[in-house]
Amino acid sequence: MPVWLLYSFYTTFFLAAAIAVFFFTFTRGALMLRGLMGGSENQTVHVYPLYSNMRLIQLVDFQPIISAILLFQYNRLVMIITSGLSAMNLSGKKVLITSCAFGNVIPKVVESCEDAGASKVLIIDIIQNELKNARRKLARSDDKLEYLEQNATAVRLADGSVAANVIFFLLHELPHHLKGEALREALRVLEPGGKLFLAEFHRPAPWILCALSWTYFKVFEPLGLALWDTHDPCTQFEAIGGVSCERHIVFFGNFQVIIATKK
Repeated sequence: MPVWLLYSFYTTFFLAAAIAVFFFTFTRGALMLRGLMGGSENQTVHVYPLYSNMRLIQLVDFQPIISAILLFQYNRLVMIITSGLSAMNLSGKKVLITSCAFGNVIPKVVESCEDAGASKVLIIDIIQNELKNARRKLARSDDKLEYLEQNATAVRLADGSVAANVIFFLLHELPHHLKGEALREALRVLEPGGKLFLAEFHRPAPWILCALSWTYFKVFEPLGLALWDTHDPCTQFEAIGGVSCERHIVFFGNFQVIIATKK
């Protein structure tokens, strides 16, 4: 084997290992350490430092990195959501974005909502730094945008107060007992006929992708595996009732966008 090829292999291996260690340290590893040390019992105890520390947020929230984490399906997933929003009549109505997300999903959603006539877009997150980061990406301030520090499992908005709600890769990070609460709140604030757009991981069909995804979840996101069976969002919507569920599968079943319409 040529020396340059050997060096390239080792460089790639150690770079991948370093990235894996970094993400583990500031995601599941941090939560494990917090648990061993008897960490805080407040409502943010389950939130990774990667999503709360501003330096880490700014370091990781880089579009190519986020696209790579989602196997370069990010734009496709966002497009399903924005296309659905664009097809709605949002004239004079409010839209909710429940929990901030890395990448350009928030600017894209805001643009689609405004094009569809929305009077206001509400952006909520339990972490103030996430709201600051979202404000930075939107790079504007007007009366059509409102940033609210709120918990997705206890939203302080009136019943039926928004026409659409967008949740982008939040559910897999929530403890199991909070997953159902977040979905119930997401539906509660929807007006009759309103739509919830939920992007999440899904169980892949090919066995090799299934094995790789299972390994990823076991190491980095153990709470996400429940979305494959016991906490499948559509199953939970059926249990809640009063909603119809449409599922869009992406990339051999690895990802999903669920459009739930409130009856």
